[in-house]
Amino acid sequence: MAHTPQSSAPITPRQMSMAPSPYITSAPHSQFHSPSMSRSPLLSTPDHPVPSKTPTAKTPSRTPNFISRNITPRFLTPLGSPLRKALHLTKLNPQDAWLPITESRNGNAYYAGFHTLCSGIGIQALVLPVAFTILGWAWGVILLSIAFVWQLYTLYLLVELHEDLDKGVRYSRYMQLAAATFGEKMSKLVALFPIGYLSMGTCVALVIIGGSTCKTFYQIVCGPTCTSKPLTPAEWYLVFTSVAVVLSQLPNLNSIAGVSLVGAITAVGYSTFIWTVSVSEGRIPGVGYNPVLTGSQIEKIFSILNAVGIIAFAFRGHNLILEIQATMPSDEKHPSRVPMWKGVRVSYTIIALCLFPLAIGGYWAYGQLIPTSNGGILTALYVFHGKDTARWLLGMISLFVIINALSSFQIYAMPMFDDLESTYTTRFKKPCPWWLRAILRAIFGYFCFFIAVAMPFVASFAGLIGGISLPVTLAYPCFMWLKIKKPKAYGFVWWLNWFLGIFGICLSALLVAASLYVVIDTGVEYSFFKPT
Repeated sequence: MAHTPQSSAPITPRQMSMAPSPYITSAPHSQFHSPSMSRSPLLSTPDHPVPSKTPTAKTPSRTPNFISRNITPRFLTPLGSPLRKALHLTKLNPQDAWLPITESRNGNAYYAGFHTLCSGIGIQALVLPVAFTILGWAWGVILLSIAFVWQLYTLYLLVELHEDLDKGVRYSRYMQLAAATFGEKMSKLVALFPIGYLSMGTCVALVIIGGSTCKTFYQIVCGPTCTSKPLTPAEWYLVFTSVAVVLSQLPNLNSIAGVSLVGAITAVGYSTFIWTVSVSEGRIPGVGYNPVLTGSQIEKIFSILNAVGIIAFAFRGHNLILEIQATMPSDEKHPSRVPMWKGVRVSYTIIALCLFPLAIGGYWAYGQLIPTSNGGILTALYVFHGKDTARWLLGMISLFVIINALSSFQIYAMPMFDDLESTYTTRFKKPCPWWLRAILRAIFGYFCFFIAVAMPFVASFAGLIGGISLPVTLAYPCFMWLKIKKPKAYGFVWWLNWFLGIFGICLSALLVAASLYVVIDTGVEYSFFKPT
C-alpha cells in the first residue's frame, strides 16, 4: 500500500563512522532491533534507548549468541557494499533472546499459519448463529461479511507495521506498537486493558468451555447406563487446567507450533462436523427466522448492537499477530511480512470456510430455537440431535473441542508468560531459570482456574467482550498506520483509515453500552463458585 516515507529521525545513526564501535553489532538474519525491554514488554516503548552492552559487572553472564561478536567487517554485506542500509547495524537488546515470544526466531509461513488459524477460530465461532437470531438472514450475512473484510484489512496493516526498515525496529508486541503510536502513557489507558483482557479473559473462558466439555465427553463415552460417580464441574475445570499447565511448560512461541497445528486441525474438524450434522439432520420442527426484537425502541437497538458485538467477538486474535510475526527471521532482503502475510492469507481462507457455514448452517437448522448461551450451536446439537447422532461422532466433536481449547490456551497465555518473565529479566539482568518459569506458568494457569470457578458466568458476556476488544482489532491498526506510515493527506488511504478508526471507536463504545444494558435487562445468573 502506497505511503510516504517515515519522516522521524531513526533510532540508530544512519552513517557509519570510520572506526567501527565495539559496542554496536550487526543484526543477523533473524534479528532487527526490538524496542527496549527496560520495562515490561506490555508497557515498553521504542523511544526508550537500548542499554549499552559495555562489559561491566552488571553484564549478564549468559550473553545471547547473536551478540557474541563485537565487530562485523563492513565489506561483509549482501551487496558487497559498505552502505549501512544494506547491513542495518543496530544495537540489540539481549532481553529479546530471554523472553518466550522472541526467544526463537526460526518461524516460517507454516508456523504463522498454524498459530493464526488456532487463535483465529475457536469456541467464539459457536455463538455466531445467536447473532443471527437478532439480525435475521440479510443483516446477519451482510454484517458478518463486512466484519470479516474489515478485520482482514486491519490484519494486513499490522503485518506491514511489524517492522520499520528505516529505523531497523521490529515491534514484536502489540503494546510496543501502541506505545510508538499513542505514546507510553496514552497506550496504557487505551490499549493495556483490552489486550490483557483478551489474553487472560480468553484463557478463563477456555477453562470454562474446556472443563464443561470434559464433563459432556465423559457422559457421552460412559453412556446412559453408566454407574460410576462423575466428577463435579469444578473438578473437571481442574483436570482441564492441569493438562493446560503441563502443556504450558513448552518454552517459547515457536515451540508450540505443533500444538497450534493440532489445535487448528481440531478447530476445523469440530466446526465442520457441527454444521454438517446440523444441516444433514434438517430443520427442526417449529423453526422460525423472524428476528427476535421485543420491548421499547431503545431495547431493540441495544439488542441489535449486542448481536454486532457477538460478531466482533468472533474475530478476536489480532492482539497476537505481531507476537506471531516476531518468531520469524527478518532482514532487509527477506522481510518477515512476506511469509507472514502468506500464512495469514491461507489461514483466514480456512477460517472463512468454517465461520460462514457455522453461522448460516446453524441458523438454518435451528433458527430462533438455538440456545442463546452456554455453547450456542454446540449445545443445540446436543439438545436437538443428541439421540439421533451416533455416540462416537458426538464424542469426537467433544474431544476436538477440548483439544482445541487446550491448544488455544497456550497461544493466548504466551503474552502473559512473556510479561511475567520480563519482570524477572529486567530486575536481575539474566534469563528466567526453568524452575521459576514453571512456577510462574503454573500460577497463571491455576489463577485462571480460580476465576473460572469463582465466576462461571463469564462465558455469557460474549457481546461485552467483543465490544471491549473491537478497537484492538478494527480501530487501533488504522491509527497506527496513519501515525507511522503517514499516507498522503486527504488521499483515499488517509480517508479510509480515519473513517474506519473513528467509526471503530464509536462502535466499540456503543457495543459496550448495549451489552451492559442487555446483560442487566435480561439478567445473568451470578452463581459465584457454582460452576455447572
